[in-house]
Amino acid sequence: MNFAESFRIALRALNANKARSILTMLGVVIGVAAVILLVGIGTGVQDEITGQVEGLGSNLLFIVPGQYGGGMGGDQAPPSRRFTLEDSDLLARRVPGVDAVVPVLQAGSTVKRGNRSVRVVVAAANEQGGEVFSGTLAGGRGYRKSEVQAAARVVAIGSTVRDTLFPGQDPVGKTVTLEGQRFMVVGYYESMGGGLAGDQDSQVYIPVTTAQRVFNLNYINTIVVKANDPARIEVVKADLRRVLTPRYGEEFTVFTQEQTLGLLSDLLGTLTYMLAGIAGISLLVGGIGIMNIMLVSVSERTREIGIRKAVGARTYDILSQFVIEAVGLSVLGGIIGISIGWGGAALMAKFTPVPTNVTPWAVATAFFFAAGVGVFFGVYPAWKASQLDPIVALRYE
Repeated sequence: MNFAESFRIALRALNANKARSILTMLGVVIGVAAVILLVGIGTGVQDEITGQVEGLGSNLLFIVPGQYGGGMGGDQAPPSRRFTLEDSDLLARRVPGVDAVVPVLQAGSTVKRGNRSVRVVVAAANEQGGEVFSGTLAGGRGYRKSEVQAAARVVAIGSTVRDTLFPGQDPVGKTVTLEGQRFMVVGYYESMGGGLAGDQDSQVYIPVTTAQRVFNLNYINTIVVKANDPARIEVVKADLRRVLTPRYGEEFTVFTQEQTLGLLSDLLGTLTYMLAGIAGISLLVGGIGIMNIMLVSVSERTREIGIRKAVGARTYDILSQFVIEAVGLSVLGGIIGISIGWGGAALMAKFTPVPTNVTPWAVATAFFFAAGVGVFFGVYPAWKASQLDPIVALRYE
């Protein structure tokens, strides 16, 4: 019996038990769809965040308190001291070759207007914040240097905050309440979606001095420095360390844009592989289901196997038939799962804020893993069927 004949017999056997074949494939379908969807989400998030970091330019440096080994995901010593506004002022005065030095402070809060409220992230900086962070004003303006110096209660709001508190209205010139204090809205931003700090549309932007007063804080989280020449980024980094070391010793870390991208790629890549591994567990469960059904099939078709062997079918013929059945179930399930996962990723990207990107390697990996599951879990039932004694098989009731 040639391979084509074995293939035809295997398809006929699968077609004879349609309901069981569909239920057997279900585990593989779910597993492959989960792999495609979760890897697509992980890759989409990675691409979007990497693109946002690259869009900020190659001339930024990020200074954070504490020692970090191998990036933020590596060994780290928590900071015993935090940066202050005096540190950013000192860097602005003493480090040459920089266009902007931006102190950054973030905190969670709730913004209210009348009986409406929205949970936000308060992102505070100085008047140069717009030079180092992305964002396009849809109306109004950002806060000015004089407002930073005076710790004025002015705020620019994200699009979600605007739509929630001022539906269909121009918010510029109106007031909102933040931490029990009234703020005047001076501007609002176009939708930016997710970002390094989460949902940027649910952020509000106030002067860093105002944030310190409102939240009763005397420190800042990060200092962002923009070099005027990307080619001199390492020189600027050395100058930053020279100025801060006498004040903080080694208890701070300076990240270049390239280091930040490498760090994010490593962290998000690891997350993507973890998601794929978790989804792959359901593929293994689907493979076990295939093996169980194939063992039942061998038991049900014992007499058929005995007759085929009695009329000359070889061990290889029986083995190949059952392997083809198992692989056929897993491959067909894989194709259906890829279609569902790909379609689900496309729908999620269209109707939700979650970015997705289904890559060819993810599709290929899921497909060949599904086929491998069929081979791995189909070999034992096939081998068991091929080893049946024809006389014993013919007597089987």
